[in-house]
Amino acid sequence: MNDLHVSFVQTPLHWQDPAANRGMLEEKIWQIEAPTDIIILPEMFTTGFTMEARAWAEPMNLTTFKWLKQQAEQSKAVVVGSYIVEAEGQYFNRLIWMQPDGVYQYYDKHHLFRMTNEHETYTAGTTQLVCTWKGWRIMPLVCYDLRFPVWSRNTAQMNYDVLLYVANWPAPRIGAWRALLVARAIENLAYTIGVNRIGTDGKGLAYTGDSAVIDYKGGYLVQAKEEETIKHAVLSKTELIAYREKFPAHKDADTFGLY
Repeated sequence: MNDLHVSFVQTPLHWQDPAANRGMLEEKIWQIEAPTDIIILPEMFTTGFTMEARAWAEPMNLTTFKWLKQQAEQSKAVVVGSYIVEAEGQYFNRLIWMQPDGVYQYYDKHHLFRMTNEHETYTAGTTQLVCTWKGWRIMPLVCYDLRFPVWSRNTAQMNYDVLLYVANWPAPRIGAWRALLVARAIENLAYTIGVNRIGTDGKGLAYTGDSAVIDYKGGYLVQAKEEETIKHAVLSKTELIAYREKFPAHKDADTFGLY
């Protein structure tokens, strides 16, 4: 069974400056020297967490989409991150899963952060996404989704192996970020990855990072502090399966329907 090599970029973002952010992130992606299967960028990586969707949204298949396709092709890795997409007159905080061969999937953030009126600006996604890559099943989600365990719940059939969150999670609530990432890993018997930004946004809100890769028992494989950094981790499918067989708590999970 293949190990999965993952890399994430924890960085400040230029406020509402897509060209500057794409240029900065391209340099960082090229700094990744170790072989990697997935490269993870933060939420709204072209702008920071802005409610000015009309000014910064892009149609699908335009500049940032083409940039993601280029980065995936050149790095020979999946590149994942969210940005603002306009489709059919609506705005979405849309995560793109871009493979090196140009095949892509997307997930629209389901839980919108009402404390900044995200729900009044963006349209919520209604479907989950599980991507398959190199024998691994990966569920990507976005920021505030982390607070809602039912949406990410692994079933008795073990729908996924890795839970992945991209985020702009601010410093005042960073304790919840740390605690909930660990909880999601333990309750779902899955590796859990959270990629956050650092720095200060255009509204003066500070971010302290704390991006991490956590194993299925809630232990940290990698943890970034408040630093601009690129981190790597290796996930073992053999060890994951062995633990699930030894401690099959998923077989006692409650059955339910989302809708």
